[in-house]
Amino acid sequence: MRYEKGHKEVTRQRIIETAAARFRKDGIEGVGVADLMAEAGLTHGGFYSHFSSKEELIKAAMEEASAVSAIKFDKRVEEGGLEAWIRSYMREEHRDHPEKGCIVAALASELARRPKEVRKGFSVRLAKVTAKIETYLPGALTALQKRRIATGIFATLVGALQMARAVDDTKASNEILEAGITSAMALAQTQILVS
Repeated sequence: MRYEKGHKEVTRQRIIETAAARFRKDGIEGVGVADLMAEAGLTHGGFYSHFSSKEELIKAAMEEASAVSAIKFDKRVEEGGLEAWIRSYMREEHRDHPEKGCIVAALASELARRPKEVRKGFSVRLAKVTAKIETYLPGALTALQKRRIATGIFATLVGALQMARAVDDTKASNEILEAGITSAMALAQTQILVS
């Protein structure tokens, strides 16, 4: 059977998008290749015509999820600056639907256990996020201060979101989201970072 030109690329992209959502929702170890391919409407055997390993798919899924998150970041800050992005990141919908959200909050603990090449890709994406945050910090800060504060803001948001997802009480979860916003905004308005 002959396929139209570009069919393989479209199929590969469908696998990547499916994997990006499923990994964020169920975790990397919680998703088998056979189930993933079935969800994408494909056979298990077709996986290896697109990827040499699950690790290669993980890297591609991280790239996909990160690219979507970057677009969301840009849209939010255009609408209302860094505060708008922080509030959007900490919203209930993001908490309740990890498959649509930040790959860092969904998978950081699992990514720490992946091979170095996967972690390297994660590190590159993390640097891109913090660099974007840096551009919205007060101009009086040094480059080092901006980098540290941006890292602190993102770490605060990721940690608060993970905690909000983990607790079994909606009221407590919402309070954690609000605390994350308050803490991240306090960092964003910092003028001097104590060494």
